[in-house]
Amino acid sequence: MASLFLQNLAEHQALMATLGTLDDTIADAGRKLADVLRGGGKLMFCGNGGSAADAQHLASELTGRFINDRKPLAGLALNTDSSALTCIGNDYSFDDVFARQVSGLGRAGDGLVAISTSGNSRNVLRAVAAAREAGVFTLGLLGRDGGALLRECDAAIVVPHGVTARIQEAHILVGHTLCGLIERELGVAG
Repeated sequence: MASLFLQNLAEHQALMATLGTLDDTIADAGRKLADVLRGGGKLMFCGNGGSAADAQHLASELTGRFINDRKPLAGLALNTDSSALTCIGNDYSFDDVFARQVSGLGRAGDGLVAISTSGNSRNVLRAVAAAREAGVFTLGLLGRDGGALLRECDAAIVVPHGVTARIQEAHILVGHTLCGLIERELGVAG
């Protein structure tokens, strides 16, 4: 019997081999996110658990740097402000922790990257609904069959797998690709 690592590696490699079909979808999403930044908007990110970590990671690739030295880009992870999360969660509901931030911070011309491995996270769904009301472009970074978010987002990249860990591994590859595409589109890639 193969070790757990070798089993995970085989599953990972099998999934990665199928992701080439997403190339055009990812390229289009990268252009749309770059357009948000080019137009003076900001990119907000949200997710739960591992997806929250991915949201924070990708936002920091924009405000810091990804590949090249450049001016910081407007990226914000909505799951990093513990005071906002606990205040909104306590006074309203955990389902509202991202939506209220999007309503308060989002403006027409901004973008929201909604990350959910199931595609059914209620607080992420509500954030997308708030974004729509504010005229914010929404990109779903989703897993499995895309869930309810697939129908609610303006655009979506769906990793078609049933194991959360494999979806998250693919999400960070896709996210890094989006960051690279943004830099290329904005003319700051090497």
